[in-house]
Amino acid sequence: MARHEVLWLFGCYLRCGSSIALAESSTMCSLGRVRDNRMNNGNSMKNSAPLSRASRMTSRMAGSSHSGLHGRLLNEIGLSIVRGELIPGDQLPNGDDWSASYGASRTGLREVVKVLAGKGMVEMRPRTGTRVRPRKDWNFLDPDVLLWRFGSRTTAEEARSLFELRRAIEPTAGALAAQRASPEQIADLRAILEEMEQAGDDGERFAVPDLAFHQAILHMSGNELIGSLAALIETALVISFRLSDDNPAGQRHSLSLHRQIVESIEKRDSAATSKVLIDLLDGAEEDVRRSLAARLGRQK
Repeated sequence: MARHEVLWLFGCYLRCGSSIALAESSTMCSLGRVRDNRMNNGNSMKNSAPLSRASRMTSRMAGSSHSGLHGRLLNEIGLSIVRGELIPGDQLPNGDDWSASYGASRTGLREVVKVLAGKGMVEMRPRTGTRVRPRKDWNFLDPDVLLWRFGSRTTAEEARSLFELRRAIEPTAGALAAQRASPEQIADLRAILEEMEQAGDDGERFAVPDLAFHQAILHMSGNELIGSLAALIETALVISFRLSDDNPAGQRHSLSLHRQIVESIEKRDSAATSKVLIDLLDGAEEDVRRSLAARLGRQK
């Protein structure tokens, strides 16, 4: 990745920081119930910070992190814009109509519009109303925009951009983790790997420790800037899992690569860690391609 692209990436992340903080306050969905059942059975990982962060993040697999009437209205308008039902230059529907349709107050509607404006998706002007902005102005690294964009209509070509983002950050984080991770952090990573091995091809059980594994590596890098990017990458990870949750190949085939990553970090081999992470991401992208192709075949 060129230097100017990296600087652009950091700038986009800083603009979406407040939305990420809001997104991380959400509660668990179906994967959370799986996690809770394992905890009730005395799972030794119940006090693991990486697993705890991962369990919060998996709630976002269902879509936007926002709930309630405000969240429903935000999702409706946001998805309408991302799907092209409202195109750049279009004026948003009359506030009274939206309020009547959703039972929302005009004050609530204004708050939703402000959130969308903060994401670069709409602009509010006196006398001309609120209009959709061009796609080039949208903050595609905002967690909600990412989740709206990569939904049921996602193509393999669109998914490629997601993995290009992950390849720009995760291999470097892994190389740094090999240099800087503490023995305690490495032990935690190995314990997370054991959770993945126990889950096997059970996609729902596998997702939480898999997410925790990648989160842990980002934090093990010891780089505060990469640590600040963790929430962004976590969103990309959640989307990756959502796109491949019905992968015909299952999940077990990736375990050997995850194991190699742990071993290369233990050996303090930065180059090997980075290479294996790239191999893992290449395989994950192929999993997404297979999953999307399988879904397309079922729709025909």
